[in-house]
Amino acid sequence: MTTSLLTGKVALVTGAGRGIGRAIALSLAHNGATVALIARTLEQLQSVQAEIEGMGGRAISITADLVHEASVITAVQQSVTQLERLDIVINNAGIGAFGPLADATAAQWDHIMAVNARGTFLVCREALPHLKRHRPAHIINITSVVGVKGYANQSLYSASKHAVMGMTKALARELQSEGIRVHAICPGATDTPMAGDARPDLDRSGLIQPDDIADAALFLLTMRGSAVIDELDIRRAGSTAWA
Repeated sequence: MTTSLLTGKVALVTGAGRGIGRAIALSLAHNGATVALIARTLEQLQSVQAEIEGMGGRAISITADLVHEASVITAVQQSVTQLERLDIVINNAGIGAFGPLADATAAQWDHIMAVNARGTFLVCREALPHLKRHRPAHIINITSVVGVKGYANQSLYSASKHAVMGMTKALARELQSEGIRVHAICPGATDTPMAGDARPDLDRSGLIQPDDIADAALFLLTMRGSAVIDELDIRRAGSTAWA
């Protein structure tokens, strides 16, 4: 395991069982952080935990459903109790909903907002008292290109990610004087199961890889000096530049 500026830091990663969350968790552990892995599926978390422990790192697995406030409260508290501090929060967990708005139901709207927007809010709220004890600290919200643009047949998903972007911008100002940096990473189409559901027409060989997003998160967390990057927009190499 490599040591770096993250040695001695504790990170909490939601949606850590697969895809972008898994890649970020492995990258943070490889660079010295201890990681609290949070998702709904214990088997996936335990697999990631085993990978981290296999490289000489430390991780714990905590199951939680971000739809339920009590579950989030318990998960954050459990992670801090076991790992004794919290320096980094990566809000990655999310779901998609795709299709024409005219065909969407109110239940679908409520569910995607509950997971993507309300879940991110709950994790941030519960983590803040612990982050304030170990400054400088970081929150990175994994949003999406649809959080800054509009795409046909992604109205519900886009609305939820726009909500996360708005909260991220406000929270960054709210916490700036307290030594907590709040960032947004907005990936384009990334090679995850959700991308296949959203855009089955895309050639998956040309998609962004989860490791690319993990590299971006590590970059934000290890920047030296007085510079801060608030938002990283990441596009596929094959997509149109500056579109």
